[in-house]
Amino acid sequence: MSDALEKAAADAVAAADNTEQLKLIAAVLQAQQLLAQQQPQAPAPAPAPRPEFNATKWLVIGGVTVSVGMVGALFAVAIAIGAVCATACLLVLRGLWADYQRGK
Repeated sequence: MSDALEKAAADAVAAADNTEQLKLIAAVLQAQQLLAQQQPQAPAPAPAPRPEFNATKWLVIGGVTVSVGMVGALFAVAIAIGAVCATACLLVLRGLWADYQRGK
């Protein structure tokens, strides 16, 4: 009977050790969860730095805009001059045709 008693005592000690280990494991897991919740948030990324002002770029854009505007204006003047010349020519030809029809 002493073997059975010794075996029971050894089992009781082993069970107590297992219980302590399980309590330690549970405590470690709980501590890890708390640390994960309390970790500081990552700082927000800094805004991208503004590119510095490039005057050359804006001078080129302004120059191109002015050049295109001037070409457009000259084209409009050329169209107007052509329209006036065509109208004058047609009026002269109409007058000549009218004179020809009348026999002058």
